[in-house]
Amino acid sequence: MYCKSPKKLAHKNDILLSVRAPVGDVNIAEGTCCIGRGLAAISGQKEKSYSKYIYYYLLWKKKELENIGVGSTFKAIGKKDIEKILIPLPPLDIQKKIATALDTANALIEKRKEQIEKLDLLIKSQFIEMFGDPVTNPKGWESLLWKCVFNTTTGKLDSNAMVTYGQYPFFTCAKESFLIDVYAFDCEALILAGNNAAGIYDVKYYSGKFNAYQRTYILTLKNAHNKYCIFKMQLELRLKQLRYNSKGTNTKYLTMEILNKLDFIIPPTDLQNQFAEFVQKVEAQKALLQKSLADMEQNYQSLLQKCFKGEIF
Repeated sequence: MYCKSPKKLAHKNDILLSVRAPVGDVNIAEGTCCIGRGLAAISGQKEKSYSKYIYYYLLWKKKELENIGVGSTFKAIGKKDIEKILIPLPPLDIQKKIATALDTANALIEKRKEQIEKLDLLIKSQFIEMFGDPVTNPKGWESLLWKCVFNTTTGKLDSNAMVTYGQYPFFTCAKESFLIDVYAFDCEALILAGNNAAGIYDVKYYSGKFNAYQRTYILTLKNAHNKYCIFKMQLELRLKQLRYNSKGTNTKYLTMEILNKLDFIIPPTDLQNQFAEFVQKVEAQKALLQKSLADMEQNYQSLLQKCFKGEIF
């Protein structure tokens, strides 16, 4: 390891705090490492503080850290801001108990996320087994170009049009979806992110009333006999290709010129139906796990509150 300035070194168990957008992300150094611009290393007094406790406390205070950031183009906090952060320090054994309890809760959340990811991989594996790689098309299925498969339109709204307690899903280029009070679409569709800072795009499926950001592509199938899950998977398998073909420098984006060059395999209807039935069963399991995950995350936030308000230990 080489670092020009020893002041830029972080040591094992130091808290790493992002001080430039996004402000408030926190981690723990696993060993001695160089830190770049935008990161601060915080060393606690070992006889008084436990690193994992401080980590969780700053994680709990993330919103407050974001709010003290200043700047118009991007938010940032300085050394003086960090030095003003007050961290309550109960006895060391209590700090360790709090950290252990939160570690346990966090581990359960991560395990549930892994279970959900495995179900996604199961769907992908089943698709490849049934249809092969849609790019190389080893089974020789009929294929059609984008314009022959999809009706393509885009959302019309700015990304900040979301509201906290909206009635309908609002899809942007972010991986998560948001809410809004008005809808512009009422249909079954695939929603493809059209821009992303790093070109890491996402494709979602939705059926019903929703709205969308102006840089998202709304795709409906021209042939009613085709199944959306077949084409969602084909798009997912091409996301790396789309990233590579993206235009733009600071922000990557997709154009219809890029999309219209894609072709899609069209398997027989009976096999599409068979795959759709499989996906439906897996998605039902996934929905149960996602509900469980949401409950776990809510309980985790409640546990954070109670731990740092002295209501448990």
